[in-house]
Amino acid sequence: MGLELYLDLLSQPCRSIYIFARSNNIPFEFKHVELFKGPSNSEGAGKVSLLKKVPALKDGDFTLAECTAILLYLSRKYNTPDHWYPSDIQKRARVDEYLSWHHANIRANAPKTMWIKVLIPLFTGQPLPSEKLQEVMEGLSTSLRQFEERFLQDKAFIIGSEISLADLVAIVELMQPVGVGCDIFEDRPRLREWRRRVEDAVGKDLFFQAHEMILNIKELSNIQIDPQLKEQLAPVLMKMLK
Repeated sequence: MGLELYLDLLSQPCRSIYIFARSNNIPFEFKHVELFKGPSNSEGAGKVSLLKKVPALKDGDFTLAECTAILLYLSRKYNTPDHWYPSDIQKRARVDEYLSWHHANIRANAPKTMWIKVLIPLFTGQPLPSEKLQEVMEGLSTSLRQFEERFLQDKAFIIGSEISLADLVAIVELMQPVGVGCDIFEDRPRLREWRRRVEDAVGKDLFFQAHEMILNIKELSNIQIDPQLKEQLAPVLMKMLK
């Protein structure tokens, strides 16, 4: 039995795994999960992941959840180039440092732009007040300034001259705002050049293939949301309107 990856490319963690596997020529069966179409479309992932969510990995009888754990598993099993997760203890610590910081900062802010501009109106039928987006963008701006000053500095990539898992996890998150028309790179030349280097490192064709769905996120308004899912999520999302 070969490697199976359960992914929805609207999800930024799923995209990081997809890009990493493809750019390193890791053979896998892509199990496409469409989370917004309801439980029946994520049934396979639910059987694989105890957490019943994507991303999920199945390798023979072994199953694994959580983005970072899957990335590290793939890098170790397939002996990917050292720059992704360096053997040098201090460089590896820098990757770990970024991944730890990422969740409470970039990940805490960037995805909210998509929820505010697209998903909350889609699930609730109500637009979110513009001040909510402004509040999120202010928090994201603070995180981006810290990202540039603390992690990127004057380096080509987060840990130096080569791309690492830290860069990959960061870039997929920052493409969420871009997909809904918030171009966070436009007025940040250092960040814009870093994005260009990341694209080149993984291959532009692969990068934009992985992000095709998020860059066309407004087309989500044309899909049929599973009624049960809509009923479950709408009350939760309505709390974000307050």
